[in-house]
Amino acid sequence: MTNYYFYIILGILIGGFILERWLSWLNMKNTKAPVPEELKDVYEPERYEKSQEYKRANSKFSIITSTYSLILILIMFLLGGFAFLNDFSFSLTGTYIITVLAFFGILSFGSDILSLPFDVYDTFVIEEKFGFNKTTGKTFVLDKIKGWLLGAIIGGGILAIVVWFYQLTGQNFWIWAWVLVAAFTLFMTMFYSNLIVPLFNKQTPLDEGELRTAIEDFSKKAGFKLNNIYVIDGSKRSTKANAYFTGLGAKKRIVLYDTLINDLSIQEIVAVLAHEIGHYKKKHSLYGTALSIAQIGFTLFLFSLFMNNPQLSLAMGVEQPNFHISMLAFGILYTPISMVTGYLMNIFSRRNEFQADRFAAENYEAQHLISALKKLTAKNLSNLTPHPVYVKVYYSHPPLLQRIRAMKSIF
Repeated sequence: MTNYYFYIILGILIGGFILERWLSWLNMKNTKAPVPEELKDVYEPERYEKSQEYKRANSKFSIITSTYSLILILIMFLLGGFAFLNDFSFSLTGTYIITVLAFFGILSFGSDILSLPFDVYDTFVIEEKFGFNKTTGKTFVLDKIKGWLLGAIIGGGILAIVVWFYQLTGQNFWIWAWVLVAAFTLFMTMFYSNLIVPLFNKQTPLDEGELRTAIEDFSKKAGFKLNNIYVIDGSKRSTKANAYFTGLGAKKRIVLYDTLINDLSIQEIVAVLAHEIGHYKKKHSLYGTALSIAQIGFTLFLFSLFMNNPQLSLAMGVEQPNFHISMLAFGILYTPISMVTGYLMNIFSRRNEFQADRFAAENYEAQHLISALKKLTAKNLSNLTPHPVYVKVYYSHPPLLQRIRAMKSIF
């Protein structure tokens, strides 16, 4: 009897790789396009050539890493690696929850170890070559260890409870799992900056002075109650600059990278903050969280339909269906749906960015936000001419040219 799941999974793995490479090729090809008139002042000629070189280096590196990942998963899939790991995990303990944790723990840790040389090369060769890297060997190692521990504690804890729900309720486990993950998502939206960020970075309140006064004055004018303005030591790892808004209600806070403060004028920083406040005023964080929770529920429901499917397990080389093999196989089968939902979420995200830009332009001064975006683009060696298809699939933010034209059209 032909196992169609086997060929579907194989097709998804190879087809996804081909699609990803095609999109990357389109994007690299478009870097040769002429720079639009509105963006000709972003880069000095020498800096622009450096940005092109940076894109080429990342593109070549992406080909190597994605090919390596495809080969590894095909080896596991075609040569019975998942079946071997399944049997090994069962041999460790008679407790099924521990078996599932062992299966995914070994899989994720092994995958991370095998990709470690590429992480090192990306950080200490590519990012170093182009002047971005500030990560020391000690920081890199500590980040890895902390990431592993957090993954084991948080990821392992949630997975253990989900498996427990499955043992208690069978196929209806997805409802309880959805409630759990939704509660955790809301909790992390509120407290991520308080609990997780300090494990990796220092956050200090912005000092009194001209910048803080300018930010507070604008916040009052915009009707935004702001108690928490923090500076994060982003320069500890990279010269790239950023700012973000996090939290809900009383737990909301604005976080500025120290590199952003060093690179932009006070008026430009306030313009960036006006953009972030625009996200809050337009309730983007709230809507984004609601959509994310809805998507999680949809995914868990679909997963419940594939639970313990014997043909699906056989496709992975395992004769006896179980929770973790079903979960692994479903994760691959879900990839095309994930691409579609990701595409739709990016449309939603880009719309939000335009709205936040408009808020900043209408309530502060558009030219300061435009100037800030141009400086950040040059600082980060960002692409001025991404391919439209690549943008639609991968970009959560609109390209710089579209943002500038949208803001200029307001006046």
